Amino acid sequence: MSDIKQLGSKVVYENKWMTVREDRIVRQSGAEGIFGVVDKPDFVVIAPIEGDYIHLVEQYRYPVGQRFMELPQGSWEENPEVDHLQVAMGELREETGLIAQDLIYVGHQYLAYGYSNQGYHIYLAKNLQQHERQCDLEEEDLITKKVTLDSFEEMIRSGIIKDATTITAYSFIKLKGLL
Repeated sequence: MSDIKQLGSKVVYENKWMTVREDRIVRQSGAEGIFGVVDKPDFVVIAPIEGDYIHLVEQYRYPVGQRFMELPQGSWEENPEVDHLQVAMGELREETGLIAQDLIYVGHQYLAYGYSNQGYHIYLAKNLQQHERQCDLEEEDLITKKVTLDSFEEMIRSGIIKDATTITAYSFIKLKGLL
């Protein structure tokens, strides 16, 4: 049984990447209120690992005004119903030029379920072959980097890597004993 019942909903903003809606709600106590929700399609995050190395991408993240390193990730907004395995293969190729002979599904997590329904599918990519990158227009500033797993873990510990999705995906892969 739901603890909160929706009384009504209206879209307050929309673009090709997301919809923001404001829902009128009533709690079990009878208290009414509003809840803001960001509707976004799920995305994928891929950890391309070969031996003791991991492939990362670095890009400018406009909302926080800085460049950061992270695992390759993305979604296909124009086709949100496509199988997430296809998206993972496509995003890996687009952002890094890598094609994985083995793409292992690790699991699904939610990004920020306090305000959004968006989740992400985690993949481990192994047995990699390098090809040309095929970046989207939004990724024109993207730089790829190959670092040792020890260096990557130190970048997490020291706060150089700040992307929660990257940290969660890598941790999930390790906790499942896939590394």
